[in-house]
Parts: sequence; C-alpha cells; structure tokens
Amino acid sequence: MSAPAGDDGCAPPAPPRRRRRVARVVGGAVLACAVLAGVGATVVTVRDADRDPGKPSFEFQDSKPVEAAPASAKGLGALLVPYGTGDWSRGPDFQSFGSDAELSGARAQALRKEELSALPRTERRQLEKQYDEHPVKGMAMRSYLSGELASRSENKGVYTASLILTRVDSRAQAREQMTALTRAIDALRVFRAGPAVKRHKDAKCFLQPAELREDIDRLWCFAARGDIIVTAVMNGVWPLDTKGAATLLTAQLDRIAEPGEAV
Repeated sequence: MSAPAGDDGCAPPAPPRRRRRVARVVGGAVLACAVLAGVGATVVTVRDADRDPGKPSFEFQDSKPVEAAPASAKGLGALLVPYGTGDWSRGPDFQSFGSDAELSGARAQALRKEELSALPRTERRQLEKQYDEHPVKGMAMRSYLSGELASRSENKGVYTASLILTRVDSRAQAREQMTALTRAIDALRVFRAGPAVKRHKDAKCFLQPAELREDIDRLWCFAARGDIIVTAVMNGVWPLDTKGAATLLTAQLDRIAEPGEAV
C-alpha cells in the first residue's frame, strides 16, 4: 500500500484528493483506536526532541484534567512492564495523569465515554450503549522513552511508547473488542502492515499510511490476554524502528498470563 519510492528513497507525495481521503479514513481509524484504549486524548505524540538529552520536549493533545493514582504494585498496574526493562526509561506525561497511572473502573468508564464526543450522534449512542452493557473494570497506563535519547544528538532513532491495559468484564469481551477493531482497520486498506510480535502471533500492529508521511511515524498494536485489552502506541522520527518498538509489546505480553496475572 506504500507509494513507490523515488530515487532518493522517499515516497512521493500523494495527490491532494487521495491524501484527503486517506486522512479522513485514518482519522476515523485512529479515533477507533483511541476509543478502544480509552485514553485517546492523552496518548503522547512526539513532535520534536531537544538536542539536550536531559530535556526532551513533547507535544500533547488537549484534554480535560483527570485525576489518577500512580500505578500500584498490585492490581492492573503491577502488570505493566517496569521501567528499566531493556533500555526503556520513564516517558513523558499523559498530561495530568503523569507518566504512570491507574484509573478505577468508574473513572476509566467515564473517560471512554468522553472520547466518543467527536463521533456522530448515532455512532456515539451505539457505543455508549455498548459501554454501559460492558463497563470496564479498570485501566493502567505507562509511558516509556527509548534508551536511544541518551546516546544520540539527533532525533533519529528516538521514540516514545505508551502501554495501556484496559480490563473489561470477560475474556470473551476482550477478545471480541480487539478482533473487531483490528478487522475494521484491516478493511480500511490504508495502513501499512506493522511488525510481527515475537511469541505472540495473535497481536496485530499497524503503521501510519505512507500517504500521510510526516516527520513523525506512528505504530499501533493490539492484543488481548485474559480479560485485558493491551494497547501499545509508539511514536518516533520517520522511519520508526519497528523491531525495537515491538520488543516492548513482546515484554508486556510475556508478563501477562492468560488469566490476566503477572508471570
């Protein structure tokens, strides 16, 4: 689905009409990703990283302040990959959430509904009904920064990642929601295929369409383990180090046993 590369190895710009169509499709798909994750407005988007490795600068989407407790050593937060695993360190804040947070079921449910405000009324009401029938039990999120930042003076090779664990009411519901979303994204036929996730063939990853090429590349990955939906979002300078980014998701899925407990 990527446009043919030119002599300089860069894909030529898509025609304006094609680009507008792709942008609309991608916008809808990204919103769907955000709705599933429940924290779409808070997911980090890397714009620029300062050359000073001690002071990275990031841009965030606007969002209402939401109180959240730091991820605990027990419960859903305990399942998240700890900082210091591999070369991953603490990443930028999820706005008022901080970089490491856990939400109660009620707070996570309210946030999921807030994320639906941009949808047309019919679709919004349908999803609100679905959410009421299958409320989330809790959510934990953690942002990471690749270890490359400390060793490079340029943005190339620098990326952030966000892991979001959403606990729903059953294993079947987690699988159903994850499968429905990934099939819908596949059907759009605009996303590039993402990397395979080692040891976890059921995980699905998607890369930003080549037609929307910007300075920043993005990767979305989804998986279900027990009653938990695992969402990973990676952002970095184009082209993203997809293999490196996928290692974090591998580590996360390795930590969760099928019943939804850390291993």
